[in-house]
Amino acid sequence: MSSLFEGMAGMLGDVFGAPVTYQPKSGAAVVVQSIFREEPITITGEHGQDVLIEAPSWRVPRDLLSGVKRGDQIALADGRVFQVLAQIGTGSPASDAFVLYELEPVS
Repeated sequence: MSSLFEGMAGMLGDVFGAPVTYQPKSGAAVVVQSIFREEPITITGEHGQDVLIEAPSWRVPRDLLSGVKRGDQIALADGRVFQVLAQIGTGSPASDAFVLYELEPVS
């Protein structure tokens, strides 16, 4: 079943992505064609009210990058820097499936 979707993540990354500089805590930085997004989500605030925030995420084809860890950083072309918080599974069996990372801005 996965053969139908092999190569799709790379193709989508090429079309909808942009170069992102990945900087591990140790090692050399590498530029990866990947997809960065800031999506609005609603969370519950301190007093029970709904609060709208932006949740940054980063999608990278599994076959382009491995070993991403909590605390590693990415830099966007506009100069903003984000830190990796966690990897979120996508459930796809494809060898090049997207790996999704939850991020937070670095101040």
